[in-house]
Amino acid sequence: MAVQTASDSDFQSLISDNKKVVIKYYADWCGSCKLFSPKFRRLSEDDRYKDIIFLDINAEENPEARKLSSVDTLPFFAVFKDGNLVEATSGSKEEVVTGLLDKLQQ
Repeated sequence: MAVQTASDSDFQSLISDNKKVVIKYYADWCGSCKLFSPKFRRLSEDDRYKDIIFLDINAEENPEARKLSSVDTLPFFAVFKDGNLVEATSGSKEEVVTGLLDKLQQ
């Protein structure tokens, strides 16, 4: 499944209408965010995670979504299950994100 771009206007409905959601918070100036984008896209297409919705949110332009996940550095990742925040962390290592995704699968 492709990575969807989300914003403050549709963020709440996306996390409540979908059982499992992973979010990558980024900023246009963030080099590590840009470098991680192809990995995030590849993970979104991995059959192991086909039931998870992948979202990209610009942290600078969407303060409400940023606040809900307590984003403090970029890139930042958050996973939601049944509309509730399960875990959130920063980092740019693929293993960190796959660990979050695996927690959603439990």
